[in-house]
Amino acid sequence: MRKIVSNLFISLDGVVEAPDKWSLRYWSDEIGQAVGSGMAAADAMLLGRVTYEGFAEAWPGRTVEDEGAEFMNTVRKYVLSSTLSDVSWNNSTLLTGDPATAVRALKASSGGDIMTSGSTTAVRWLLTEGLVDELNLLLYPVVVGEGKRLFPQAGPGFPLELKKSATFGNGVVQLTYAPA
Repeated sequence: MRKIVSNLFISLDGVVEAPDKWSLRYWSDEIGQAVGSGMAAADAMLLGRVTYEGFAEAWPGRTVEDEGAEFMNTVRKYVLSSTLSDVSWNNSTLLTGDPATAVRALKASSGGDIMTSGSTTAVRWLLTEGLVDELNLLLYPVVVGEGKRLFPQAGPGFPLELKKSATFGNGVVQLTYAPA
């Protein structure tokens, strides 16, 4: 069975929105290796509508000289959306019918990890449905103040177990959790 691995950049105050505005100054070879190892283990991405649309706008015009472009443009992409009727970016499939059933079928298929990147609404839903196998957070030593948080004040709770952690030289901490 395949694993769903949710990858997010998160600030100390829990903000996950617009990491390009607060995480880039911390970029390092260690973070590049952490992100790259997640991509190497995955042969598919599971994306919510907002992230899919943003990625579909940003990545197709990039070339192999841009780090991550080859992966993003060639990997199989599955999109969770109740409003889209078509997805046209290379190797994209819109999941139809009951989303939980569709994701369970993906997990039961053969292949590597299915990773999420961003897609906070989808990740929260996947966690609530018990479909996330690993929650991989890169915790940045910055307080953003405002923005979309991974876990809002009102919402379901679920226990997690820390599986591994690593501290990078720039103060970023990688935390990998699994459902407890």
